[in-house]
Amino acid sequence: MIQLLVMAKAPVPGRVKTRLCPPCTPEQAAAIAAAALADTLETAGRVPARRRVLVVDGSHPVPPGWTGMAQRGGGLGERLAYAFADTALPGVPALLIGMDTPQVTAELLVAAATTLDRAGAVLGPAEDGGWWALGLSDPADAAVLTGVPMSMPDTGARTLAALRGRGVRPAPLPELRDVDTAADAVAVAAQCRAGARFRQAVARMPQAAGVVA
Repeated sequence: MIQLLVMAKAPVPGRVKTRLCPPCTPEQAAAIAAAALADTLETAGRVPARRRVLVVDGSHPVPPGWTGMAQRGGGLGERLAYAFADTALPGVPALLIGMDTPQVTAELLVAAATTLDRAGAVLGPAEDGGWWALGLSDPADAAVLTGVPMSMPDTGARTLAALRGRGVRPAPLPELRDVDTAADAVAVAAQCRAGARFRQAVARMPQAAGVVA
């Protein structure tokens, strides 16, 4: 059985989803981020795991049954590496996801966990060239992330190359679209289940009228 890590930023106006502004106000963007995080945590909570950890930048309530841990480090690559190192459980693989793919399902995460147990490592590519999930059996392998430029069109390819350079051969997971722009938010909301918090939050965006309900 794996442990599940959710890497998140507290949904504070002006600090999250700033690329949604405009058309959103900072408050609206923060509400969309909060909805994405809530849906992600709810979905992850349905996945069997040895431990679930919210690795958060800022202050955010930790759901019942979860462990909270503060992010540390400088850039994103360093913070991701520390997330694996600081949560390490001997002999337990860790699957890390973010809060930018609220359309993810429990079934997809269960399948990712099964693949991680079998293959020893997994990597889920994102449509923008990044990645939405990384699973490792050895947390020390995450050290390669400190040398990978993040939020770039080739971040996923560079991550894969860095891991392979260390002798790690991650199995691929299905590709997902993550939320950076307003267009992303509308497209991802349409993939979310009816009644999802993210879908409802995005439906309040002006350009989502008639597209997301």
